[in-house]
Amino acid sequence: MNASYQEIGEAIAAHESFVILSHVRPDGDAIGSQLALGMALEAAGKKVRLINEDGLPDNLAFLPCSDRIETPPAEPLDVEVAIALDTATKPRLGDAALHAASNAKLWINIDHHKSNPGYGDLNHIDSRSPATGQILYQLITALGLPLPAASRDAIYVAVSTDTGSFQYPSTTADTYRMAADLIDSGLDVGGINSLTYDNHPFRRVELMRSLLNTLELDGGGRVAHWELTMATRDALGLKPEDSEGLIDIIRGIEGVIVAVFFEELPGGKIRVSMRSKDPRVDVCHVCMEFGGGGHALAAGIRMAGPLAAARDRVLAAVRLALPAV
Repeated sequence: MNASYQEIGEAIAAHESFVILSHVRPDGDAIGSQLALGMALEAAGKKVRLINEDGLPDNLAFLPCSDRIETPPAEPLDVEVAIALDTATKPRLGDAALHAASNAKLWINIDHHKSNPGYGDLNHIDSRSPATGQILYQLITALGLPLPAASRDAIYVAVSTDTGSFQYPSTTADTYRMAADLIDSGLDVGGINSLTYDNHPFRRVELMRSLLNTLELDGGGRVAHWELTMATRDALGLKPEDSEGLIDIIRGIEGVIVAVFFEELPGGKIRVSMRSKDPRVDVCHVCMEFGGGGHALAAGIRMAGPLAAARDRVLAAVRLALPAV
């Protein structure tokens, strides 16, 4: 059962120290959500630590107070409550982060992935929400918590990045009303959009060139896929955040229904990102066949390699999920 905002507020009011976590390889919604809630709780007088297994991605370092994002310390933190944000399964927080939060007596789980099983003592899972950041905006406003500038900016980036800059089908009228309220509160929308979308390192452009050289169409032109090998990653000196959002380039090809991004990881694992632009193709369902999950139109997998074998298995499942012509 979902905990109400009031129940979560009562738990917050009853405790003083918190560790806020998000998933490995964090994106804008993960880091933005941590900063949004963390700075709001701190402004309300709470003690807060912000932990991420992989730390702060370079592309989000422009966010106010982003230097508060830490990698996990070696010893467990002395905190009462752990709050997991935007993380579909508890192991996705990372072993070191889980160890850092192991002294917490209460776990709160706030997320928008429909595959989230509800692993907290208190859970608020809203798969209709386009981003965890929007859930936190509603939580903060419902509880009357402070909304400092750092929280305001972080919420906007969280929601903007998880909605493709407010263009995905999950975007709602409430999303736009939220954005208007943030702008009324002093958000510099032009400046923050420029920092979010127009400030990439050159190696990201080199990566795009490399990916385009691997681009193929499948399923009668309805599936587009490309791949990133460890050799390319090493040659270009890539960071995990460099590939963020690039899948939308092939998702936008005319006639393509499903876009798939295959990526080699250290240790022989393969990361698969999948996007659908047709509600008849639920990519979360496809990804769950391989132990992954996510949303109906955006989901992912981590699976065993090698890359060629993983690609063949996943593409076969995608073809079966395509609607009849």
